[in-house]
Amino acid sequence: MSSLSGQKPVFRFAPSPNGRLHLGHALSAILNHDMAKVVGRFLLRIEDIDLTRCTPELEHGIYDDLTWLGLTWEQPVRRQSEHFDEYRAALEKLIGMGLVYPAFMSRSEIKAFVHTYEAGGKKWPRDPDGAPLYPPLDKRRPAEEVATLLSSNATHAWRLDMKKAMSRLVAPLDWEESGSGEKVRIKADPAAWGDVILSRSDAPSSYHLSVVLDDALQGVTHLVRGMDLFHATSVHRLLQHVLELPAPEYYHHRLVLDENNKKLSKSEGSTSLQALRDHGSTPSDIRRLLSL
Repeated sequence: MSSLSGQKPVFRFAPSPNGRLHLGHALSAILNHDMAKVVGRFLLRIEDIDLTRCTPELEHGIYDDLTWLGLTWEQPVRRQSEHFDEYRAALEKLIGMGLVYPAFMSRSEIKAFVHTYEAGGKKWPRDPDGAPLYPPLDKRRPAEEVATLLSSNATHAWRLDMKKAMSRLVAPLDWEESGSGEKVRIKADPAAWGDVILSRSDAPSSYHLSVVLDDALQGVTHLVRGMDLFHATSVHRLLQHVLELPAPEYYHHRLVLDENNKKLSKSEGSTSLQALRDHGSTPSDIRRLLSL
């Protein structure tokens, strides 16, 4: 994999400390580390925007697991919770560009809207992950009503106005993908995601916004991550375009699946690296399990 700009390639692994790492994380971390060891630099980033679920104990667990695997990374480690002002500045820029809007509908209200719509026999559109697209009701609110809601501190998120953002494109978006073993251009389809959240009432930034900012600010040139984020790359490419950020090369790798053919997940209690270590596994065993 070669650098887009001619600089030394920069790779990163960016876990969230909201649970213990599992084999899926190990695959991504090792691939990034080993590629960087050959041709570039390896960074570790802690994505701890969710202050209610991320804990210092779990963050230290990440360091322990990666050190046990024999991985090393550059210091200092970037922690998202220390950069909220940067995410807010980017959001304010998008607000000034008229590309985002305050969204007041709760999850229950979205669910009720979709249920009512589909009761008529039609299917409400869904994003690549299967979630219903956000209804257009907030964009139809009179400006006076929006101002009143905001002044009353009504709970809201900020969502990207996908149609307006797409109107800024002068040519179709794509990205360079090398996960198949050879470089190909993949056509991006941001519109499939609808009006994605960029900031929530309980967090200053969404994954979509923070990840493109972090990667640009850290000079990441090569994004090696799981296939579960393949389609989200379309949104990231659009944000990179409107925020005038560089586009890295992408390498989406296979997922590690459980006995039910489902991808490993912290929320589903997938066996952690710590548990495997406690039961006698070695770093070499982990690499063999991952066919590395």
